[in-house]
Amino acid sequence: MVNDQIVNKKVLLGMSGGIDSTVSAMLLKEQGYDVVGVTFRTFDSIKESCLAKEKGCCSIESIMEAKLNAERMGIEHHIVDFRDTFRRCVIQNFIDEYMSGHTPNPCVLCNHHIKWGEMLRLADEWGCDFIATGHYARIRERDGHLFLATAADTHKDQTYFLWMLTDEQLRRTIFPLGDYTKEQVRDIARQHGYEALTQKRESQEICFIPDNDYRAFLRANMPDYKERVCAGAYVDAQGKVLGQHQGYANYTIGQRKGLGIALGQPAYVTHIDPTTNRVTLGTYDDLLATELHYRLAGRPLAIASCSEASSPLFARIRYRSRAVPVKSQITNEQSQISSLIFSEPIWGITPGQSVVLYQDDLVIGGGIIQ
Repeated sequence: MVNDQIVNKKVLLGMSGGIDSTVSAMLLKEQGYDVVGVTFRTFDSIKESCLAKEKGCCSIESIMEAKLNAERMGIEHHIVDFRDTFRRCVIQNFIDEYMSGHTPNPCVLCNHHIKWGEMLRLADEWGCDFIATGHYARIRERDGHLFLATAADTHKDQTYFLWMLTDEQLRRTIFPLGDYTKEQVRDIARQHGYEALTQKRESQEICFIPDNDYRAFLRANMPDYKERVCAGAYVDAQGKVLGQHQGYANYTIGQRKGLGIALGQPAYVTHIDPTTNRVTLGTYDDLLATELHYRLAGRPLAIASCSEASSPLFARIRYRSRAVPVKSQITNEQSQISSLIFSEPIWGITPGQSVVLYQDDLVIGGGIIQ
């Protein structure tokens, strides 16, 4: 049903060629918005994907599919080349983080720099009132401020990847799918004659990493890879040498498979030291902890305003992990490093990943784990 208040309101919609952004376009049109579609080219599929077949949300195939879907719906559509910006802001950070012994989450930076930073700039340039994406998230108001809120479909909720969005950005953002489940979205696509989209496999991989093989990506995109990533020592918690690894950047915290060493019991990567090229191995229990440190970022005012509320604070340290109750938090304002103390041990705290703070269904802050 068309809402008279939004007739002639113009919204810039990020279109990937997939079912979520396509159904978002349908819903926005039905609500009365003047929809303009935009699809970003963010990397060269052949070069950046190490000669693997093109796929993912930013491949040439997906870009053309987005264009065809837009034309079918009678939507103005643009293809914008952001490869230089994407390489500088997302890919280079991805490489730098691994070379620092961390495990990055590039989707968080892509949302911050590209899907909101660049989309809002284009929206202003093209006279659009709002921007929209096919993310599963909602927006709520509390005490005059806007917050991200978890989606109706908790299994698809994507607020973990969106925690860096600000109040100002949210005021110009629409999440058409926030109140829908994935199955409802599939039903809408079927009803509009897009059965093929409902059968399309959803990629769970990083868009610019083919076959989820980040090691091959680093080798192909770092001219000095062989000099910087070389064999080093596996050690235990006491520093005793256990064997030889193939270069610290090839390992992530919590990794168990592919270590190439037999110790008579399951071994996990518990620490990575890029300065000494040492990888520490330990047991599953060695990865349990009740405290983490993170660099404060994202809505610090929201954290302060909500800290006195009666509702408990929860934190999620990875996309699929359970939100864990926070017992207390300590913030060093000078260093911008905060500490979280959890009510129970959590497993596999990983530097470079995001920690996202929730109160009720609201995202009130977050940061990068140190």
